Amino acid sequence: MASSSPSLLLPLGSASRNVQTFKYPNTSRCIATRVIASETRNKSNLSSRRDAMLVLLGVSSGLSMNSLAAYAAGLPPEDKPRICEAECEKELENVPMVTTESGLQYKDIKVGTGPSPPVGYQVAANYVAMVPSGQIFDSSLDKGLPYLFRVGSGQVIKGLDEGILSMKAGGKRRLYIPGPLAFPKGLTSAPGRPRVAPNSPVVFDVSLEYIPGLDSDEE
Repeated sequence: MASSSPSLLLPLGSASRNVQTFKYPNTSRCIATRVIASETRNKSNLSSRRDAMLVLLGVSSGLSMNSLAAYAAGLPPEDKPRICEAECEKELENVPMVTTESGLQYKDIKVGTGPSPPVGYQVAANYVAMVPSGQIFDSSLDKGLPYLFRVGSGQVIKGLDEGILSMKAGGKRRLYIPGPLAFPKGLTSAPGRPRVAPNSPVVFDVSLEYIPGLDSDEE
């Protein structure tokens, strides 16, 4: 799922400035006269308005890269619940990556102690779905309820089906889902959410909460 992509960050610096030098007759003194074209003034005004908007939105040097990328892409900075928060992200760097025959990759955030779901069984799972940059395009946490579906029955994308089948109840996992196992037709962007291009990789953080009908000793 991890995929390098061009940075969405745009320079927020100063506008360009043209300087023209005139020399007075009979003197060696030069005066630099600043010549600002109307288009440069427009850019400067735009930059000022943008900087003011950054202040209103709370965009400062302390914001995360994801928030800055979101602003540059015209999306609001994210402050959304996640399955894997900042401390989890640091720990995940040291977790080995597992690659399956299909090309699905995953890292276990937490290994569950309950049963694994048989094919066709209903499962209750929370998820946070992201594009490779980390921007969220869907999340069950926003809805406040886990998502119920029959695993291995084609009710969700192939990568999510495969990734959950080998989990245990109570476990949490990050799935790096390649394009062929994700959304072949892509997803249109919801308001304030990034678009998912056809056959592009996605990242899912998944928490397998429980399996109705099967006992779980987890928590």
